[in-house]
Amino acid sequence: MKQLTKLAGLAALLGVAVTPAIAQEKIKIGVLVTTSGPAAALGQQVRDGFALAIKDLGGKMAGRDVEIVNADDELKPDGAVVKVRGLLERDKVDFVVGPIFSNILQAIHRPVTDSKTFLISPNAGPSSYAGKECNPFFYVTSYQNDQVHEILGKVAQDRGYKRVYLLVPNYQAGRDSVAGFKLDYKGEISEESYTPLNTLDFQPELSKIAALKPDALFTFMPGGMGVNLVKQYKQAGATVPVLSAFTVDESTLPAQQDAAVGMFGGANWAPNLDNPQSKKFVAAYEAAYNGVPGTYAMQAYDAALLIDSAVKAVKGDLSNKDAVAAALKKADFTSLRGNFKFSNNGYPIQDFYLTKVAKRPDGKFQTEIVEKVFSNYGDRYAKDCAAK
Repeated sequence: MKQLTKLAGLAALLGVAVTPAIAQEKIKIGVLVTTSGPAAALGQQVRDGFALAIKDLGGKMAGRDVEIVNADDELKPDGAVVKVRGLLERDKVDFVVGPIFSNILQAIHRPVTDSKTFLISPNAGPSSYAGKECNPFFYVTSYQNDQVHEILGKVAQDRGYKRVYLLVPNYQAGRDSVAGFKLDYKGEISEESYTPLNTLDFQPELSKIAALKPDALFTFMPGGMGVNLVKQYKQAGATVPVLSAFTVDESTLPAQQDAAVGMFGGANWAPNLDNPQSKKFVAAYEAAYNGVPGTYAMQAYDAALLIDSAVKAVKGDLSNKDAVAAALKKADFTSLRGNFKFSNNGYPIQDFYLTKVAKRPDGKFQTEIVEKVFSNYGDRYAKDCAAK
């Protein structure tokens, strides 16, 4: 009894008071992302970024050990539902972190939130859950999908591009990307091409671009799709300026290399962002994984910090769901990107940048910030959210 009293006193002194029984129970976090197929590099960045954060936290949150349970959604919605039910029912996770793709998020959102388990998305941020369908069990550490594409639309408008060709995959995030681009771009759309998800041959679209001769190409092609598009674009000798989202980033650059240099992108962060926490993260990530971190890894790292801040706020006791939700919404942590807070819908308010692919002196490739396009920018759907 004396020992228990001492433990309770020490925990209270540290501001993370937990009962000995709770302290002995692990916090279980399921990480469900795509780690196979053409998009595997994206999911691996999430896994690595999240694991690095847990390591930096000493493997604990509010004195409780953290266990990560990894699952591969294989970019298959039906399979993802099976995997996430396993995390919920068999592994009994306290939080689910994931996924990468919006079609997977749409498949798992209801099973997770209906079970009153917190779902933290480190990447997918579809419009469908940002407005009327917002949910107190759902939080996003990336962005609302439209926003990154809005960056490129504004840049295209500001640079006076009169005609732009749009090339995106035919699924929710692709449609969101077009909607986001069009918000600020008021010029002519030469054509909108919607390719099947996981398309790897873009010769028909490149032929159209050559014939139409637009002032710029806007494209959103994540993972292996982006790798092939950039390589085929260069092989075709195309010279149309490329404004891209998630097409040339740290997950694809190891395969694209010189073919991607000079291409523009939009992002909420880049490895050369000048703040202490970001510099420390980039150095640690490169040392641990021998690669350059992208936004996927950064947002996953922040997801771990977000969860940690909430667990600490409730002193390790996750039984009061309302208290955990309030702590998550407060987002009381230092984001790697600097400015970060949640809007009322659980999506971030943050800065956004135009980036450009560069080759570093050490031979590695990374995106680098060219200019800030939006400051403290929240999404346009939050006004319709009343659930939080």
